[in-house]
Amino acid sequence: MTFYDDATGERVELSVATFANWVAKTANLLQGDLGAGPGDRVALLLPAHWQTAVWLLACSSVGVVADVGGADVAAADVVVSGPDTLDVARGCGGERVALALRPLGGRFPQLPAGFVDYAVEVPGQGDRFVPFSPVDPEEAALIVAGREFTGAEVVERARDEATGLGLTGPGSRILSGLGYDTWEGLNAGLYGALATGGSVVLCRHLSTLGEEALAKRIESERVTAVAR
Repeated sequence: MTFYDDATGERVELSVATFANWVAKTANLLQGDLGAGPGDRVALLLPAHWQTAVWLLACSSVGVVADVGGADVAAADVVVSGPDTLDVARGCGGERVALALRPLGGRFPQLPAGFVDYAVEVPGQGDRFVPFSPVDPEEAALIVAGREFTGAEVVERARDEATGLGLTGPGSRILSGLGYDTWEGLNAGLYGALATGGSVVLCRHLSTLGEEALAKRIESERVTAVAR
């Protein structure tokens, strides 16, 4: 995954190994320190961002339900919030994690009251992850835009819709400017590429980029498909 924030000029490139390491560390944090397990719900109050992608796959690794947008934060066992949704996240009576979403995964200059800082907690976690309980692909895994998916449904739908996104297999590279608040955005910005062995150029605030600059990015990043 390559991530751009066109409001700040940030660019982050993650290899398969680096991305997998972030997922393992986050899954260990979720399962160990936060005590989450199969059947629990994690409210993800986060934008389309590389760290959000990490959390989505960490939830899948543990077997918890990733509730994107967290419509009912009070019912969540864990809430994971960006800097703009902290007030909403305080409605969760369970564990609360805050992400500063700063370049290079930086921490908060001052920790928000009632939260643990993801950037502080995750580096010390283990580099390998083994779930305490096997993950059942037929159990609920994802809630987005009011719809619930099992793990198996996520994989099946991502594979079925990949061709329509222009993802034809390894070597395919999709640039997505869609948010993560819909299935379409999640599929274009994460699941479709995973299901086909491709890669993602995930762009936040893409609308601030002019057409000429976008064309240059598509060329320089060797993009083969675009979703915007």
